[in-house]
Amino acid sequence: MKLLRYGAPGAEKPGLLDTDGRIRDLSAHVVDLADDVLLPARLDALRAIDPGSLPLVPLGTRIGPCVGHVGKLICIGLNYSDHARESNMPIPAEPVVFFKATSAIVGPDDPVEIPRGATKVDWEVELGVVVGAPARYVSVERALDHVAGYCVVNDVSERAFQLERGGQWDKGKGCDTFGPIGPWMVTCDEIPDPQALDLWLEVDGRRYQSGNTTTMIFDVATIVSYVSQFMSLQPGDIISTGTPPGVGMGQRPDPVYLRAGQTMRLGVQGLGVQCQRVLAFDALELTR
Repeated sequence: MKLLRYGAPGAEKPGLLDTDGRIRDLSAHVVDLADDVLLPARLDALRAIDPGSLPLVPLGTRIGPCVGHVGKLICIGLNYSDHARESNMPIPAEPVVFFKATSAIVGPDDPVEIPRGATKVDWEVELGVVVGAPARYVSVERALDHVAGYCVVNDVSERAFQLERGGQWDKGKGCDTFGPIGPWMVTCDEIPDPQALDLWLEVDGRRYQSGNTTTMIFDVATIVSYVSQFMSLQPGDIISTGTPPGVGMGQRPDPVYLRAGQTMRLGVQGLGVQCQRVLAFDALELTR
């Protein structure tokens, strides 16, 4: 089942993608794809609905972030050994955990903004894990029972803010528009093995990232279990599980960073594709 949210920013409605790739309106059944709607029993109830009975959404309608009311957007750093090496950082002995501000979350095709004063804006395609059943001190063996589904995340990063401004990665990770998620959340029954998914990202048609989740240092079950040892996980929390090699910072002989006017296109196998135009801060402000 592919669940999504559509409509104007801040006024998104819940939807379902049918087998013909058309968006169907779920508003008669749930208010939003958020909170307790992501619990296993509620997802089972949505799965029982005949998509053909739902109203069609007009073509061209904006797709928003696939989960509403995200309480925590948790990220795992350096989770692919090749990416750790290209970043000149040691392979971690335990998962590196940091946060992106939830105010960074935007839709999968919304513009990405180069913040004021930014010089090193970078891309990172990642597998996102959407929490369903609450989890606290969950075992690795039971961890996937607490996952509602998966989505594409672009962990956009400003490397100077992240690494050259006195510490704390969050400063380079949480800028507005730095968290595109979606286009949809795919429920676990359609993704039986999250450790066998291809990931890729292109800038202006040039392929920079190609990877597969099989090469993660810490797999999804380990990550969910690990994070739950330090904080409770609630329905709608999202964990972004790290990026494969090929980020702009790791390009040789010289790093390559995003410029206004460029376009990122990225995807994860079975989870859909994102496409973002890169805009300068002042240009994006004029559209608000």
